[in-house]
Amino acid sequence: MRTVLYLIRKEFKQIFRDVFLGKAIIAIPIVQLLIFVPAVTLEIKRVNLCIIDRDMTSYSRGLLEGIQASGVFRIKQLTLAEDEAYSLLNSNKSDMVIHIPLGFGKDIGRGNPVKIMVSVNAINAMSAQLSWVYLNGIISGMNMDIALENIGSLLPTNLKQVDVTHRIWYNEMLNYKHFMLPGILTILITVIGMILGGINLVKEKEIGTIEQINVTPIKKHQFIIAKMLPFLAISLMDLAFGLVLGRIFFKMPFVGSIGLLFLSATLFLIAILGLTLLISIYSHSQQQFLFVAFFFLIIFILMGGIFTPTDSMPLWAKRINLFNPMVYQMRITRMVMLKGSGLIDIGKDLLALLTIGITLSVLAVRGYRKAV
Repeated sequence: MRTVLYLIRKEFKQIFRDVFLGKAIIAIPIVQLLIFVPAVTLEIKRVNLCIIDRDMTSYSRGLLEGIQASGVFRIKQLTLAEDEAYSLLNSNKSDMVIHIPLGFGKDIGRGNPVKIMVSVNAINAMSAQLSWVYLNGIISGMNMDIALENIGSLLPTNLKQVDVTHRIWYNEMLNYKHFMLPGILTILITVIGMILGGINLVKEKEIGTIEQINVTPIKKHQFIIAKMLPFLAISLMDLAFGLVLGRIFFKMPFVGSIGLLFLSATLFLIAILGLTLLISIYSHSQQQFLFVAFFFLIIFILMGGIFTPTDSMPLWAKRINLFNPMVYQMRITRMVMLKGSGLIDIGKDLLALLTIGITLSVLAVRGYRKAV
């Protein structure tokens, strides 16, 4: 135990002697949280419209007023020329073209079905789909108003309707920052553990100081533990720092157990650092390590459920995610912070993180060779 403590003290001295590492440990949490959380969002806040209104009646004006009053859509251009409208769509100056045909209001007054043409710029499929959902909701509301007007003033009370009420749980204000911040925190501790921890070991290889350790009677597991614990502690401190920043700047709620979150983060970091040291052992330069580390990091982030739900992924991707520690940590972080989930709720995810962490750490110990 004393040997491990001496090695850990050596690691901390080496870390804070490096100017880059010292600054990165402080700067990375601030940059990630204050920039990425408000910037990375899938919310649709402004959709630019081009309107072709060939009807020019009170019904068409009412539809346009309802669309603009939603706060999502903004009418940028009114025209009667289709070529001009679709030119704006092709040049990305308009996100959607709404074509209201002649006779729109007359057909509504007669009770005849009417159609409008909507052309959507779907380069960004997610934005296009959400924009169409918003627009469809507005049109459905207009249809209901017209139906009630046509029925008469006495009959609507006898009209059988399904009255739907809803209650939003865990994120009542639908604040997207509260959804993204746990994901950014998970990326934060992953970057600290994987990139900085791996560079530290590979740098020792490049400058040759690791050879001095290789000729000592230090055991392999002592060396690996000493390499893991400093960056484990630093990552947990950055997690705490990130939680404080999230609370101050984004009013991030935390309804669960702080101890449970740090327990899961510890198991997660053991898995990440085990993989990091395993890659570092077989890397001969920082460039080699960074190439392989970024390969795994990108896979972890894009498939970890931070930006897209894992349930919507194909079966083969779900099977790959069984070995992705970020999937489990991402789910635990959101459940603990937003839902207040307990140990029973996240027990399976904790067990998966423990299994992955032990496996990767054992592989790192077995892969390390003291002979040079």
